[in-house]
Amino acid sequence: MEIPDDLLCVFSAEVTERGDSYVIEVPERELELGDVDDGAVYRVALVGTQSTAQPNDTAQPNTTTQRDRDGPDPPVEVGDDRTVDIEGTGEQGDGIARVERGYVIIVPETEKGERVVIEITDVKENVAFGEVVERKDYYL
Repeated sequence: MEIPDDLLCVFSAEVTERGDSYVIEVPERELELGDVDDGAVYRVALVGTQSTAQPNDTAQPNTTTQRDRDGPDPPVEVGDDRTVDIEGTGEQGDGIARVERGYVIIVPETEKGERVVIEITDVKENVAFGEVVERKDYYL
């Protein structure tokens, strides 16, 4: 999958039915970070993932296609050191940083606004995890 340079944000969401329409909810953090403006119009791309079929669902189960596997590799590897800015916190209180293409790195024991050097400890297709190696002073 080709990812354009002007990609604003990446997040996972469910498509829900609301009357005669279908809705994708944009996480509040995307507005807080300034990536998305309330009321603006955006082009949206949907990328399917494997999901569990619901009862009475006659659709075929999703499978990974060759096109899905040909997507870009994560921009980090286990053992990489990165200096990142913590942009927000997740539901469990861990810090969230973003690097190339909006790729998310979860960093425990950090707070929004911190700049830290991390070591990448685990890498998944759409998220990585890192541990703080050093805390930096943040200069604007």
